[in-house]
Amino acid sequence: MARIFEIKDFSDPRLDAFARLNERQLLNRDKPEEGMFIAESPKVIDRALDAGCVPLTLLLEPDHIEGEAKGIIERCKDIPVFTAPMNVLEQITGYKLTRGVLCCMRRPPLRTAEEVCKNATRIAVLEDVMNPTNVGAIFRCAAALGMDAVVLTKASSDPLYRRAIRVSMGTVFQVPWAFLGDEGVSQLNSLGFATVAMALENDTLSIKDERLKAEKKLAVVLGTEGEGIKRATIAECDYTVCIPMHNGVDSLNVAAAAAVAFFQLGNNE
Repeated sequence: MARIFEIKDFSDPRLDAFARLNERQLLNRDKPEEGMFIAESPKVIDRALDAGCVPLTLLLEPDHIEGEAKGIIERCKDIPVFTAPMNVLEQITGYKLTRGVLCCMRRPPLRTAEEVCKNATRIAVLEDVMNPTNVGAIFRCAAALGMDAVVLTKASSDPLYRRAIRVSMGTVFQVPWAFLGDEGVSQLNSLGFATVAMALENDTLSIKDERLKAEKKLAVVLGTEGEGIKRATIAECDYTVCIPMHNGVDSLNVAAAAAVAFFQLGNNE
């Protein structure tokens, strides 16, 4: 049976994980087994639970106990459930929650690139994509458009940052992901992937080139906001592709470029 506690004061220490710990503190690199993340909305929390993530505490509006959050509370069993009025929740999130439910969860153990790529044929590679909004949007595109996994360089934003989770609509729990080792993108060749750099280059293939679709295992590499993929990475890749532009537009946002690339090159036929 749920243990329900009412909170009225934003300074209540029981809200620390939701309101006062920053992303690095939640990540807890010194003790990764104690790392946490925050999931928002019943749909996102459900997807995290489906993926095996362990819930620690819930925070919600009182009205949602028998409403939006009822199923979540039942799934989370005997963890503490804190209720707070909307004005307190808005102080935590900075905006009005339409579903009024937050869940603090234990971070799952990190997987290796070898593990998430083992049975994959189409993967997305994020090189130094540092904006969590873009990372979340790319995960949503990957889930919707036939990518089997996402791997990220270590300078990329963590997929379990709160904003990345929210923007992804919880698909960060559905698409396997891992950080690459020190070898970076070159590690993918040893895993059997042909690599294609999405880059603004003159000498490129058409994104519709049949050679790309014919590759049994293909890794689509996307670069950091603004600068794009590193020159050394482009040189290492097997192919380079540039999305055709019109009306004087020189490039797309990395998440928009990902959607185009995944639609054309993913397992979506």
